Amino acid sequence: MTLLGQDQLHASLTDPVLSSIGFLNEVMTRFPEAISFAPGAPHLAHLMDTDLSRYIELFGEHLRATRGFDAHRVRRLLYEYGPARGLINDLVAAAVRADHGIDVPDRAVVITVGAQEAMLLTLRALFRDRSDVLAVVEPCFVGILGAARLLDIEVVAVPERADGPDLDALEETRARLAAQGRRIRAMYVAPDHANPSGTVMDLAARRALLAAADRSELMLIEDNAYCFTAAPGTELPSLKALPGGERVVQIGTFAKLCLPGARVGYAIADQQMTGADGALRLLADDLAALKSMVTVNTSPLCQAVIAGMLLEQGGSLAALGRRRGTLYRRNLGLLLQALDRHVPPLPDVRWNRPQGGFFVRMQLPVPVDEALLERSAARFGVLWTPMAQFYLSDAGERELRLSCSYLDPEQIDQGVRRLAAFLREVAAPVGAGT
Repeated sequence: MTLLGQDQLHASLTDPVLSSIGFLNEVMTRFPEAISFAPGAPHLAHLMDTDLSRYIELFGEHLRATRGFDAHRVRRLLYEYGPARGLINDLVAAAVRADHGIDVPDRAVVITVGAQEAMLLTLRALFRDRSDVLAVVEPCFVGILGAARLLDIEVVAVPERADGPDLDALEETRARLAAQGRRIRAMYVAPDHANPSGTVMDLAARRALLAAADRSELMLIEDNAYCFTAAPGTELPSLKALPGGERVVQIGTFAKLCLPGARVGYAIADQQMTGADGALRLLADDLAALKSMVTVNTSPLCQAVIAGMLLEQGGSLAALGRRRGTLYRRNLGLLLQALDRHVPPLPDVRWNRPQGGFFVRMQLPVPVDEALLERSAARFGVLWTPMAQFYLSDAGERELRLSCSYLDPEQIDQGVRRLAAFLREVAAPVGAGT
């Protein structure tokens, strides 16, 4: 047997970020009776009786009507390898144009294997060498942190305020790095109900961030995964849709809106690039070239299912969002109500009250680590996510995240009852007993 030392492998393999999701899955497997507030998975209520073949047929009808394909050519398109750029780019471009005011050509859209691949491709394209640094708002989605670690990209944290990133801190960090001959190449942000913080950037903060990006000549990577959970009438324009949006690469996913198992996402990258020969191309062209060396193409059948779901709603992302968002706002409201009802006042136990998204953050008076999670699962039958993995600093060591997205109402209430019992034990004042 060949024995490889850890020092012979890539350093990211020992990074806690890469092992965090696997650990949660392993704990869930060992405690199948526990109610889990851990995974940010979509609810499957709208999918249990779904006939996926119907959506594939809808897409086939679309191809026959709009491109003149016959049945044989439709089958060839769906059964063979597809183009790296994707098959449903026109539908996605039309949807974001109609629903979000993002007017880009079809070829500016790259269809990816989930949003995670879109993040990886975007980072690989934008970051030239180790002098380029990625800024993130802290706390931050672990997927972008993991992608950066895989690519040996240094990440710096910018503190989060109630309305978005601290732009003064961003400028201080930019100036410090510039003095070292380095630059913040791009900043990752999730303006709408971010994972895990739930923060929403107000309109003034969005405009200020775009202005700061323009002054500093940095790119913005916008993750819009949770924008559809905003209550009707509270929606804000995406960064990509605002003046200055030419500095924004927007990343999206159909996991929450359509079918998580399809693993279909997209990147909108309409920035113009100049080649060595002086010819112009789009950044999306480079993303597609990179993708051809990573996953080759996104499954044509999976794209067809997503396209059919989109076509069923008149090609509207907003229509899909209205249907799905109602359930998630209900679940979030039920979680907050259950916390108010079942968790007694305890020293240094508090939580935020987001208006959308999937998550609630809770602060505890004790370190929140894997050992505490094991104790919660074994003794109280409830699971959650430690927040330390979402931070570059140690600021999250006493925080946990609760996800309510894929649970049913009775599970949410029972799960909070169990959580309350757990909290009474770990957060009770000294001498007060358990």
